[in-house]
Amino acid sequence: MFNRNTPAYAREVALPDRMAGSDAANALRAPFVMGNRDELEELLRSAGLQDVAGVTPMGRADFPSLRSMVEADLRGWLPVMGVHLDEELIQEILTQAEDELSDYVTPQGRDEFPSPAHIVSGRKSG
Repeated sequence: MFNRNTPAYAREVALPDRMAGSDAANALRAPFVMGNRDELEELLRSAGLQDVAGVTPMGRADFPSLRSMVEADLRGWLPVMGVHLDEELIQEILTQAEDELSDYVTPQGRDEFPSPAHIVSGRKSG
């Protein structure tokens, strides 16, 4: 579901997957593991919640630049997930990102793309 729901992030993840390995790619995929709303709703039901319902509004990701988005993930998120890349590899990925994700860059230089988010709620029984 990751690729279909947020293609821009899927393409970003392909870079470290190819250049740094699956540990880096899987760390970037982690925030999207609940990409199927039906599975998320079922998880809440199996935890005992009732009246479970969800929606998936389409939002818009908006970063000051493509580099700022990718760099935040490489220098911020990856280390949080225990993956550390050397500076040379970070620079190589950033350079590739400029080429491979350029279609998400606006004429003003911002990085913008559609980004859905699941919102699921339920109530505790009893």
